[in-house]
Amino acid sequence: MNSDRFALSVDDYLAETNVLLYLNDAVTQLLEHKEEYTQFGIVRYFAEYFNSVKNGNHVMFREFNYIKATQHNRASFLRIFWRCYRQLGKNGDLLAAMEYSSLLQLLCPDFPSEMVQNAARIVLFDDAVDSVMSFSDFLYSFQIQLYFEEFLESVLVIYQDLLSGKNPNTVIVPTSSSVEQLNSLAEDDSEAAHEAVDSAVFAECIEALCERFKHSHPSPAAVKEILDNTQRVSYYGFLLALARSETISQDIGALPNKSELLVDPEMDQELERLIAQISVSPTSNSSGSATGLKETPKKASPRKSLHHRKRIEMESDGSTEETDSSEN
Repeated sequence: MNSDRFALSVDDYLAETNVLLYLNDAVTQLLEHKEEYTQFGIVRYFAEYFNSVKNGNHVMFREFNYIKATQHNRASFLRIFWRCYRQLGKNGDLLAAMEYSSLLQLLCPDFPSEMVQNAARIVLFDDAVDSVMSFSDFLYSFQIQLYFEEFLESVLVIYQDLLSGKNPNTVIVPTSSSVEQLNSLAEDDSEAAHEAVDSAVFAECIEALCERFKHSHPSPAAVKEILDNTQRVSYYGFLLALARSETISQDIGALPNKSELLVDPEMDQELERLIAQISVSPTSNSSGSATGLKETPKKASPRKSLHHRKRIEMESDGSTEETDSSEN
């Protein structure tokens, strides 16, 4: 009996932490790049891989299916995106959805532009997706769109049922075809997407959804707090409230509060150090210049994040460690 309980607890732990998924990915990468990775030694390779997962650097340059495979991966990608492009917000730059899409594809080559467009609609509200947005406005809306993608798809089904007079009492699990229809609605029928429904009824339906939903979703208490503040709400109005909720953002744990979004002393110090190095004339120290040429890193590969772990840590968490000796 005790062994059965122990086995169950192990299964629950493996399911909750996605250890098997990461182990499978680690083995797959090892087999695909064995000539490169086995020079480290197998034990060191797996230690490096899981340390990268723990630190959230493992999603850099990875394919979108891997990024969305777990909530930890999604949160890690959000944090990397923020830290890589935080300077845009600090400079006050305003960018269009297409430009944000290009920035995201520098970190994930196959990142879908459709998700960026959906995030932009939350910010712009009037479906004018060619308009420009501030970095902070886009970032928090993008966070909701990426982290709760499946939840938002199901909420849109509920919203459409309420608009048509139906009472959605069953679990909402959108199929691929229904998702395409909903995306088409969001793009082509902005009036319906902005038409308001009764907030109390909407809240009851979402609460029932959360009780049986298998994917990640905002806390029912946070959703109730949002919907209790208004009598009627539109779909995009609800999503905008989710994006602005500091409680929901704190629950995700990927981004700081909006007041602290552009504050990162460690990263600022690292940038200042790099700028100081770049500004030094190469003729002032010929030996240093020669050393720099020898240590010029190779072009990053989408599949070789482990090989460039030290460089990634510098970009994503302000680390000042030297380049791994295995790259010399």
